[in-house]
This record gives sequence, structure tokens and C-alpha cells, in this order.
Amino acid sequence: MNADAQRWKALFFISIAQLMVVLDSAVMNIALPSAQQALHFSDGSRQWVVTAYGLAFGALLLVGGRVGDMVGRKRVFLFALAGFAIVSAIGGLAVNAPMLLIARAFQGVFAALLAPAALSLISLSFTQPRERAKAFGVFSAVSVAGGAVGLIAGGLLTEYLSWRFSMFVLVPIAVIGILGAIPTVHDTTERHRARLDIPGVLLASFGLVAVVYGFSSAESDGWTGALTIASFAVGVLLLAVFIAVQARVTSPLLPLRVLTERNRAAAYLSVAFAALAMFGMFLLLSYYFQQVKGWSPVMAGLAFMPMAAAQVIGATQIGARLAHRIAPRPIMVGGYLVTAVGLVLLAVLDTGSGFPEIAVAETVVGLGIGAALMPAMSVATHGVAPQDAGVASALISSSQQVGGSIGTALLNTVATGSAAAYLVSHGGATVAESQVHGFSLAYWLATAVVLAAAAATAVMVNARSPKHAPATEDAPDLVAVH
Repeated sequence: MNADAQRWKALFFISIAQLMVVLDSAVMNIALPSAQQALHFSDGSRQWVVTAYGLAFGALLLVGGRVGDMVGRKRVFLFALAGFAIVSAIGGLAVNAPMLLIARAFQGVFAALLAPAALSLISLSFTQPRERAKAFGVFSAVSVAGGAVGLIAGGLLTEYLSWRFSMFVLVPIAVIGILGAIPTVHDTTERHRARLDIPGVLLASFGLVAVVYGFSSAESDGWTGALTIASFAVGVLLLAVFIAVQARVTSPLLPLRVLTERNRAAAYLSVAFAALAMFGMFLLLSYYFQQVKGWSPVMAGLAFMPMAAAQVIGATQIGARLAHRIAPRPIMVGGYLVTAVGLVLLAVLDTGSGFPEIAVAETVVGLGIGAALMPAMSVATHGVAPQDAGVASALISSSQQVGGSIGTALLNTVATGSAAAYLVSHGGATVAESQVHGFSLAYWLATAVVLAAAAATAVMVNARSPKHAPATEDAPDLVAVH
């Protein structure tokens, strides 16, 4: 087999690994109501099934990239695929909520190792700009299509087999990836011997977990509860110490110079805000479709399609086209404002709302967020030094995952708490009406957060319009991460 055919085969198997990571997020959103019923965990703790994955993924992405550089990307890639298969099988066999949560957290750990290794291996295999763009285009298409496929697959598996197969289905995909990658994927022999910043890893990870746990505990203990306040205090303290440590160590996990440029800082902040709104919205919409509307898991998966399609159009036909012609700020601000309009349309839905109304709201959200995130990914590496390009790329994905983890915990807490209060204060209200009231308040909060993303972008982003279509190699990497 010639080297060219070998590289494209390698791309196929690397893309399979990416498909597995994307599927994992999507299928669980659909399967979660059934899993909650089967394993008997509370409304307050249900978001941890999503949050455990996103938090581990986001917190350890920077570590994953560094480990791949140190011990070899192919070795880490294969190890992560094997680990993902094992913990997915454990999750599918879960007999209680803690067992499922632990499996989901370890899926996030292995995804954090897998994603940077996959991107690096493609970069090493395709060095010519034209081929490189084509390879990352394939990889990005798998990422986008995988989300839509995952929603439908999650519905079919949950309805006709069991929610457990939403976890089991990842095992054969991982095995195919391993068997195909062993002969086709090749790595360089170069290794970076920089030491891993273990204190940084521990401080960042435990700090983020404490902050997210604070949002979650507010549902049961209240916002002024001792556990809630203690969690927030410990989390903020650990993250503050993390920043102080990063300024002093010789090989920091997160070089602070990456954060000091205003455009990059705005990109990380606005993407975290956007993810906060979007991840929480996905969780609540899944429950709205299945519990309030009474739709089957398959119907719930199909009901997400208007948003998935609109997001692809927003990214490829609006964001990408405009990004070559005008400065990123108006695209990002406009996209976030359109997203806020869509969230308002979701907030005014009630128990009797039909699919056309839901589809319109989803389409508006998808177009807005797709258009906004495309230039945000590019701004994330604005003016970055070559040696920091990998960190900047991982950090934008970390912003998404961590923001999404906080958003899932926060919006779920607001929704469940306000629904319970509404049921008590309105004696004749049905459970469905109280749920819709809780969802509505959560969507209004999500709207405010997206407006904050628009404001941060308007104030901080000042990157200029490109003179011509970007020729840098960072952009497709970032799109692929997204």
C-alpha cells in the first residue's frame, strides 16, 4: 500500500475515534430519562450523568495534549480508545447511579487523552496545506454529523433495546478504531521531555469540581446552604491558587500569556458562556420532549434535528463565509444575539406547544450559535505564539466543556428547584405545568448568560477583518475540536 492511501486510511480510523466521543455526548442526552427511571436517581442529581463527563473532559484536555507530547500520540490514542471501551461497558452494566457516574467521569478522562492525540496525529500525517484542510474537513464533518447521528441512535437504542445500549454501542466502535489504527496510524519519534505540572492538574481539577458541585448542591441545600457556600469558597480558592502556581512553575499546565491577549480572553469567556446556556438547554429539552410532551426516545432524538441542521448551516454558510470578509466581532455579537432570541422562544413554550413552534425556536438557536462559534474558534488563536498554539486550541475546547458542565448543573438546579416551588404554591398545577415553569426560568437565565457573551465580545474583541481567506493551519484544527 502506498503512503498516500495509508494516510487516508489512518484518517478514517482516527475519525472513528472522534465519532465515538461525539456519539457519547449525544446518545446520553436522549437515554438519560430512561436511565434515571431505571436507576432511581433524583432530578437534582440527574445532571451529573452529563456533568461528570464534560467536567473530566474539559479539566483534563490540557493534560491530555501534554501527555501525548511526552509519551507518544499513537500510544496515548490506542490507550485512550481501549480505556473508553472498558468504561463504556462498565457504564452499560451499571446497577446504580454512582456506578454510572464513575463510568461517565472516566469516559471524560479518556476523551481528554483521545481528542488532542487525534488532532496531533492528523497534523503529523497531513503536512501539505491543501491536504491538511481536506483532512480536517473530513474530521469536522464527522464531528458535526456524529452529533445528529447520536441523537437518533440514542432514541432508537433506548426505545427498542435499552438505555444501556447507549453505552454498549461505543465498545465495538472503539475496538474497530484500535484494530484499524495499529497498522495505519504513525507517529513521530520526537518526544517533549517537559515535566507534567501535577500540582496544576490537581488544583484545576478539584477547583472546577468544587465549583460545579456548589451549583448542584444548591438544588437540595439552597443557595445559602453551608455546603453550597463551602463548595464555592473551596473551588474559588483552589482556582486562585492554580493561577498563582501557573505564574511560577517552569512548565505550567496553562501558560498565563495565552490568557492575557484581549481577543483570546474574550473568545474563551464567550464560548464558556455560550456552552453554559447550550449544554443545560439540551438536557432540559430532552426532558421536555419525553416527560412533558410524552414523546418516545426516537421522536425526542428526531425533534433535535432542526437545531442540529441549523447549527451546521450557521457555522458553514454564515459564520465561515462572513469570517473571510468582515471582522469577527460583528459575527460573534450578532450570532449570540440571535441565539438569545431563540432561547426566549424556548422560554415561552408551554405544555400545549406544538412541534412547529419548537422547531422555529430550535432553528433560531442553531443558526445563531453556529454562526457565533465559528469565528470564536479562530479568535482563540489570535496572535498566539507557535509554541502555544496547542494550548490555545485545547483551551477553547476546555472552555466549552467546563462552561457546559457548570451550565448543566446550574440550569438543572434552577429548573428542578423552581418546579418544586411552583407545585407547592399552585395547588391545582400538574407536574407537567410545574416542569415547564422550571424549564422556562432556566431558559430565561440561559438568555441572560448568552447576552453576557455578546457583551463581553462587543467590549473585548478588536481583531481586524482578514485581508484574504485565512491560510493558517490553526483554523481547521479548532473547527475540528469544536
